[in-house]
Amino acid sequence: MKFAICISNKGYDDLESRKLYRILPDEKAKGAGCLRVIDESGEDYLYPADCFILVEFSEDIQSRLLGAIREAA
Repeated sequence: MKFAICISNKGYDDLESRKLYRILPDEKAKGAGCLRVIDESGEDYLYPADCFILVEFSEDIQSRLLGAIREAA
């Protein structure tokens, strides 16, 4: 499970700067310099990787974050 913080949302209305997003694995996107991100619409889309900083959390924190995501849905 990967997460990233948006550091630039210029030109992307479905992103919020300084917000944490869940990243889905996508090797093809990575090769194109993009990340597959679950954005504000709740869907996953490709965005330029340089709009984000990848962050790592312990398994406990990841579980808690996923629980919070499920509760919000």
